[in-house]
Amino acid sequence: MSLVAVAPALFVLIWSTGWIVAKYAAPFADPLTFLAVRFACAFALMALIALVVRAEWPKSRAGYGHAMTSGVLLHAIYLGGVWWAVAQGLPAGISALIAAIQPLMTAGLAARLAGERIRPVQALGIAIGFFGVLGVIGPKLVGLSAAALGGLGWPVFVNILAMVAVTLGTFYQKRFVASGDLTVVSTLQYAGAFLCILPLALLFEPLRFDNRWETWAALAWSVIPLSIGAIGLMLMMIRRGAVSRVAALIYLIPPTAAIEAYVMFGETLSPVQIAFMVLTAFGVYLATRTE
Repeated sequence: MSLVAVAPALFVLIWSTGWIVAKYAAPFADPLTFLAVRFACAFALMALIALVVRAEWPKSRAGYGHAMTSGVLLHAIYLGGVWWAVAQGLPAGISALIAAIQPLMTAGLAARLAGERIRPVQALGIAIGFFGVLGVIGPKLVGLSAAALGGLGWPVFVNILAMVAVTLGTFYQKRFVASGDLTVVSTLQYAGAFLCILPLALLFEPLRFDNRWETWAALAWSVIPLSIGAIGLMLMMIRRGAVSRVAALIYLIPPTAAIEAYVMFGETLSPVQIAFMVLTAFGVYLATRTE
């Protein structure tokens, strides 16, 4: 079985752990500071790999600029916004719900920005997937009071901005970074992300990064499986397939993260949520069919 065939399943499985890592690392490091260290380590590792394999670097300034800009959109603004919003008290369920809007926005923009035609069965799958995600994370939102949500205006806004950034980032990647060695592209993306996130960390945080094994374990997982493994899979899928089909995989992230949180943190998982997970998976199946 080829990597292309298993890429969607691997991407969902690995990328969903980002929610777990964010929760795990929160007591030991400031979110933007953690991401700055993560992007710096990912840049260094990817640059080393690119040099070892003698990958070909862009021949023009535009090539460097496009790759770094996509890194700002896909990594710095998206991850920085989500991690900051959650650290400010935005419930993970609301953050996941905002993220679930991405496939809807992607489908709406696909024809204009990427020339993709969304077939009726794909549109139905996207709608079913969104409904399924609502069912999965809905129980986590029921107990939230109006008072608890009252002061979350800025975190919600920043999380929405992050969702818009990753949506536009996928289109930008498809249009302007459609070729070139992926190790080099990833290296430049993390350079752009680091240069964007570091000033924000310096401006808004005391740069707390506790020297504990938990912090380093979270960093190691964030850099190798997430920043290198999952992002590499996502870039490969964007390059080989339609942006709307790749975006539909985002629907599987909240259900998968819910299962992981159940295993690691003992969070509740009701039969109704499990049923909606199945519905979500069916919606993604319809949305990603190529026939």
